[in-house]
Amino acid sequence: MSYIKDLRWEKGMQVKDLLNSYQNLGYQSIELKKASEVFVKMKKDNAKIFLTFTSNMVTSGLRGFFSQVIKLNMANVMVTTVGGIEEDIMKALGEKFSIGNFDSDDVDLNEKGINRVGNILITNESYMRFENEMLKILDRLYKKQKRWAISDMLREIGLMLEDESSILYQAAKNDVPIFCPAITDGAFGFHLYLFQQKHKDFIVDVVEDFGNILLVTSHDEKKGVIALGGSISKHHAILCTLLNGGANYAVYMTTAHKTSGSMSGATTNEAKSWGKVQYESDIATVVGDVTITFPLAMIGALEKLNEEGLLKNEKS
Repeated sequence: MSYIKDLRWEKGMQVKDLLNSYQNLGYQSIELKKASEVFVKMKKDNAKIFLTFTSNMVTSGLRGFFSQVIKLNMANVMVTTVGGIEEDIMKALGEKFSIGNFDSDDVDLNEKGINRVGNILITNESYMRFENEMLKILDRLYKKQKRWAISDMLREIGLMLEDESSILYQAAKNDVPIFCPAITDGAFGFHLYLFQQKHKDFIVDVVEDFGNILLVTSHDEKKGVIALGGSISKHHAILCTLLNGGANYAVYMTTAHKTSGSMSGATTNEAKSWGKVQYESDIATVVGDVTITFPLAMIGALEKLNEEGLLKNEKS
């Protein structure tokens, strides 16, 4: 039996040391420690790691951390929503999002051409510059070929970007496919529609890409899922694992509660009833803000893996 122990700070304490103390701290700290352990286990077991996240996380500074996770080979497949694609491109073009607050006067912001995501602000001008860039990107895609599966299209766009902190760039460079099943659910989709009105033979094939994610793994391969937030990005990955025998490892991080009956609030235990996660899998569900929980759990895992010589050299 384990017992609660008091937390103490020590000089030279690393994130992994803090997480070790979490296993006896109580409440969500215990789950966070478990999550970090599962990250280590899925890596040591050579599992194919699916990392899923919603667009608001790319709005935040997690965007650069996700790209670093790719470089360190801690994500082999990624699934996100279209806002994350848009904002990754916007930041690669040099756009900067400012910090506001949750209690802003939103009518005043609208009149000033400023859009709010929680306490992060994005100007209309940023979207206008994104629109101009999209016209160039789509023209280059069209000249290369007329029909694209989404993940192939996103890889090609990633190769056009020159930003080490870009998720699309690092994914393309490290051969990590990015899936975005709801590609039309944002400004990106609007520009795809407008472009197709002038080029009727330009096709973005969502169904073909569903086949691509199903074939990215197999029943025999070990599979791990790191689902940050919910929505279609989470479900698309775990549907793939369901059709390929279920995940061996799973960590869900969310602010939603299990009583909502939503995909966002569904726990790793609930996933077992569907076969999305195997019965004997290593799992953890962490309730809390992902900008806090994910860096702590992942950095703790990275420190441990690095200590054991199991982490890919970021410069390689």
